[in-house]
Amino acid sequence: MGEQASQPTFSIEKLFVKDLSLEVPNAPRIYLEREAPQVEVAMNNSAKPIDEGFYEVLLTVTVTAKIKDKTVFLVETSYGGVFQIRNVPVPDIDTVLAVTCPNILFPYVREVVSETVSRAGFPPVILHPMNFDAIYQAQREQAQSAAGTAH
Repeated sequence: MGEQASQPTFSIEKLFVKDLSLEVPNAPRIYLEREAPQVEVAMNNSAKPIDEGFYEVLLTVTVTAKIKDKTVFLVETSYGGVFQIRNVPVPDIDTVLAVTCPNILFPYVREVVSETVSRAGFPPVILHPMNFDAIYQAQREQAQSAAGTAH
């Protein structure tokens, strides 16, 4: 019984849209434009404990489409998850929160962005797959090199 209680546990408790906004500031004239917009995507993720063994992870995506200096549309969403993580060594929890959880959230945030842009009357924006492991490793290396130069 005691051995089973100390087994690592990971579960998805809830997935949800925490925030969603859409702006089409130049409607309806922007729908007459024939030029393809330039699309920029910014993404970040964050995690915080919300109770013992429970964490909220948010994947926030901002998609901005412009034609020259005119904004065609701007979509921003924060997609969240409540995850239960127990009996996982502290260093490994960071990896779960920065890699595993965003990998779970990404397909959902991708769908929300695509659907929102489509409902605004534009061709859907399909977000390219993200390598959250590579991003996490790069952030760790950057933090280690910054800590090394701080001494």
